[in-house]
Amino acid sequence: MNLLAHAADIKSIGVPYVQNYTKAQYQSGNQNWSVTRDEHGIMYFGNAEGLLSFDGKYWQLNRMPHGLIVRAVAADGMGKVYAGGFGEFGYWQNNKKGFLTYYSLINFIPKKYQPVKEEIWKIYVDKDKVIFQAFSSIYIYSNGEITVVKSPKPLLFLFKTGSRYFAEQINTGLFELKNNKLVYIKGSNILGSRVLSVLPFQKGKYLIGTAKNGLFLYDGETIKPWQNQANDFLKNYQLNNAVFIHDKYFAFGTILNGIVIIDTTGNVVQHLNKSSGLQNNTVLSLYVDTEQNLWAGLDNGIDRIEVNSPLYFYFDKTGRFGTVYSSIIFNNKIYLGTNQGLFYSEWLPGGNNQLLQAFDFKLIPGSQGQVWELSLQDGRLLCSHNDGTFQVNGSTITKITSLSGGWTIKKFNTSQLIQGTYNGLIIYSKDAQGNWKFDHKIEGFSEPSRSVEQDKKGQIWVSHAYKGIYKVTLSADMKRAVSQKYYDKLSGLPDSYNVGVFNLDNNIVFSSDSGFYVYDDITDRFYKYQQLNKKLHTFSSSNKVIAAIGGKYWFINHGRVALANLSVPGKLTIDSNRFSILNGQMVQNYENINLINNIIYLISIDDGFVILNDKDALSKTIINLPDVLIRKVENVTDKTTLLSNTNSDDNEVAIPYNQNNIRIAYSLPYYKQAKIKYQYYLEGYSKQWSDWTFQTQKEFTNLNQGTYHFKVRAKINDENITKATTFTFVILPPWYAGKIALTIYVLLLAFAIYSIRYYYRSKLKRHQQEIQEKLQREKEEFLNREAIANEQHIVTIKNEQLQADLASKSRELANSAMNIVYKNELLQKISDEINNFKDSTGKKLSGDQLKKIHKVIEEGMSDDRDWNVFENSFNEAHENFFKKLKQGHPDLVPNDLKLCAYLRMNMSSKEMASLLNISLRGVEIRRYRLRKKLNLEHDKNLVEFLIEL
Repeated sequence: MNLLAHAADIKSIGVPYVQNYTKAQYQSGNQNWSVTRDEHGIMYFGNAEGLLSFDGKYWQLNRMPHGLIVRAVAADGMGKVYAGGFGEFGYWQNNKKGFLTYYSLINFIPKKYQPVKEEIWKIYVDKDKVIFQAFSSIYIYSNGEITVVKSPKPLLFLFKTGSRYFAEQINTGLFELKNNKLVYIKGSNILGSRVLSVLPFQKGKYLIGTAKNGLFLYDGETIKPWQNQANDFLKNYQLNNAVFIHDKYFAFGTILNGIVIIDTTGNVVQHLNKSSGLQNNTVLSLYVDTEQNLWAGLDNGIDRIEVNSPLYFYFDKTGRFGTVYSSIIFNNKIYLGTNQGLFYSEWLPGGNNQLLQAFDFKLIPGSQGQVWELSLQDGRLLCSHNDGTFQVNGSTITKITSLSGGWTIKKFNTSQLIQGTYNGLIIYSKDAQGNWKFDHKIEGFSEPSRSVEQDKKGQIWVSHAYKGIYKVTLSADMKRAVSQKYYDKLSGLPDSYNVGVFNLDNNIVFSSDSGFYVYDDITDRFYKYQQLNKKLHTFSSSNKVIAAIGGKYWFINHGRVALANLSVPGKLTIDSNRFSILNGQMVQNYENINLINNIIYLISIDDGFVILNDKDALSKTIINLPDVLIRKVENVTDKTTLLSNTNSDDNEVAIPYNQNNIRIAYSLPYYKQAKIKYQYYLEGYSKQWSDWTFQTQKEFTNLNQGTYHFKVRAKINDENITKATTFTFVILPPWYAGKIALTIYVLLLAFAIYSIRYYYRSKLKRHQQEIQEKLQREKEEFLNREAIANEQHIVTIKNEQLQADLASKSRELANSAMNIVYKNELLQKISDEINNFKDSTGKKLSGDQLKKIHKVIEEGMSDDRDWNVFENSFNEAHENFFKKLKQGHPDLVPNDLKLCAYLRMNMSSKEMASLLNISLRGVEIRRYRLRKKLNLEHDKNLVEFLIEL
């Protein structure tokens, strides 16, 4: 993309703008031995601590092996930056991730010339070869090989001028490197020692600079001294290096006194040193970039000098004259009105015999104090002062009024001036000699009058020093105010404070923080000047308007400066970009800009003044606008780590998913003072381009996996827009969605399918087996149930048989018992009846006979055989009854056992008495005794106890 710029002549008044880059800013070594620039516009410096780079925003240091000092650097314009130090040289190149990586070339040197034990001082890239110069040898690298050119005597420095190379052989003369050989230049012994520069001069000529013998011209045949204004300066302050500028200027860096610039005629046009803006007087290296910036590598710091700037500065480094409120040039003198008085110096003194414009400001006697304004009126210079108003005559002043506090003087009519003061308005008129004199103070108006303007009706508009606006109507003789009206917020103004009045293209306008206003006679109110405000954009809130020339006006918005062109009706153009250097450097509310001639302006700043050449500022040529560079890509997920550092969109950067919170830093390698804004768009994430912003980095968080295209472009001074730079990066999928993971997933899926099929087959097989086993179990269970049922049936039958047997036995036992009872009862009846028997004589039987019969009957009643039969039957029916009874109660006698058996059979007492052959009373007694032997509790039933046994 192209940007309009120009290469202006270098001026000899003041100094060009100097941008200081301090050690504190670039955070590296003091000394900067060499400078170069690559194809992207990045600046590289051979620094005491390594290779230092700068892109307009970010500084970066890359250290050489062993922490060597970088003495020489050179970019080849194709991605390589060559560097050299002690015993080492090679090149730096970006790797795939954009990190600058060093590759040594030392191993390409033939073995017989190794090791290298000297500094590399110069490096030149010439098409397909690179030349490295040390004191004893020149190393030529080409096609992967190094050719060594040895010098019989030490070399000083090698210089490339056009296609030719020159080097001084110490104590011998100047040599030219031709076909890898050093060829002596005849007559070069005139140079003496220490040739430190060789520059192109005119066609076929070369300008040779020496450390102590001045400058020489070489026409290809002879070498002659060149007489010029800088010779003595360069001899005294020791020339150290030089560059060619604009094809018509030569800049020489010195050891002791900064930089001096001369033209092709030998005249000094500029001198820059520490007192005029440089950080240091010792210049170690010089370089001119494609935008004609002069870069100076210093013994302490780096400076950039805008030698083609239309703005040139003069600074009061001593603080001698304080803060400058007004400045003007009159009768070949420059005057500075300051808070300490009125100072003057000669303007362009001494013609061409002096090195360059010099100033020697002196205080005009009697001017001590605050100077508010210097005004040139009809060939007379007037000074508005805290102590009154003076007319300036060369180096003296004459007081024309003692009324203090004159702020501003304006032309009232062809023969009168009007002045706003601390306490009202003053009228001045001319005397016979054309000098201005005090006429009178306007009566009836005593407000502090900061600014004064007259409208087309002759009414005076006064801006109060602090609050509001006044409209004053004067009497016909202009000696008194016949009417005055105060206007403030109630009259349509946005505020009662900070309101100014100015004449803009013969119209009275009123400034405020909310924009410009105009007054309407019909309504007697103020209204916004919308047409002007829209055209002025941010300068609509300007606090000061100063007339320029040719329909142009300066607008100053609280420290910001712009020049607006109102010369074309219906069209307003405004330029603030080329004056951005002035922003914040002028005294607020007392800004002062004076036109010296048709193209040069004198601008007052805090501690000096600025010369603006408007012709240079408007002259334009075409240069290339640099591309925005992607400088860093950082992971900001947990802690900040650098992921990439690239200047190219060729390489796609892959970023792990767990680092998907990134910050992208970018910059524009544009080094002139300018307002640079950026706009970005992340394709795949953003919906539209962002707003323009001054930020040079952007963070994106929680990016999803995928490919993204980050686009960024820059806008310079709200006018020129660069093409978009694209940086492509990929957020890799998370580990669980990566290729390996997907492969594993496929394998796992296949294994799962196989496993499922195997599982179901196995399950089917097991199911079939289980069915068979179940059928077998059911069959076996059925058979078992059948067997159990059969067994149970058999058991039931057996039980039934047993029950039947038991019942039969119980019946038999009962029958046996009853039989015994019947037998005993029968025997008892027989016994009872026998007692009544009589013999044949009718007599009762004798006692002996009865005893015998009773004995037989008693033996029959107590026969143990009946008991034995009963006992056996009882045991069969009541299993082990007697055994259990004896085990629990061993003291039971047979009669007790019999009673227990009869009780268990639930016999009545009568039946038991019969069986036991005892009385009923005896049965009760035996029952009682048996309870005691069985230890039964009182409430325990004896029969129940025996049945439960």
